[in-house]
Amino acid sequence: MAAEYTYRVSAWWTSGRTGLAKCESSPNTIHFSEAAEVGGLQGRWTPEQLLLCALAGCFTTTFHEVARAARFVFTDLEVEIEGVVRRNRNTGCNFNEILMRPRLTVSSEDMCEAGLGLLRRTKALCMISRAISVPQTMEPTVETGKVPVEGWSQQDADVNLGA
Repeated sequence: MAAEYTYRVSAWWTSGRTGLAKCESSPNTIHFSEAAEVGGLQGRWTPEQLLLCALAGCFTTTFHEVARAARFVFTDLEVEIEGVVRRNRNTGCNFNEILMRPRLTVSSEDMCEAGLGLLRRTKALCMISRAISVPQTMEPTVETGKVPVEGWSQQDADVNLGA
């Protein structure tokens, strides 16, 4: 595994208040717009949403690796991210706070405490979370359910960890 990675994304305006973004690793472009609140188009991703999506995606993938390393089998994980943007007369619009609501589903009550610990560890390890200087609050929830995550089992954990 390399010690350093470089990621590149290109974005450009196409017309009016809209643009396109692309990266080398995906054939799909993303159509984005300024937020509708400031005159952008409805139905397109905004830069604000893309930032929050990056945080949610990073948290999700980081949790998967943390759980695998801990041999922790979970049923589901949904991560909701909410960001509050305020307009400031001197500095323009800024994110003032970000609220992370990971909801982890496990198969039994006795796994809940360990699940909470892994969620907290994930927040500390998530690269995007660490890159954002805006205050972030996490409100984790762990609940019980029976159906495991598709493609994930204790056998997978054992194989991937060399057990």
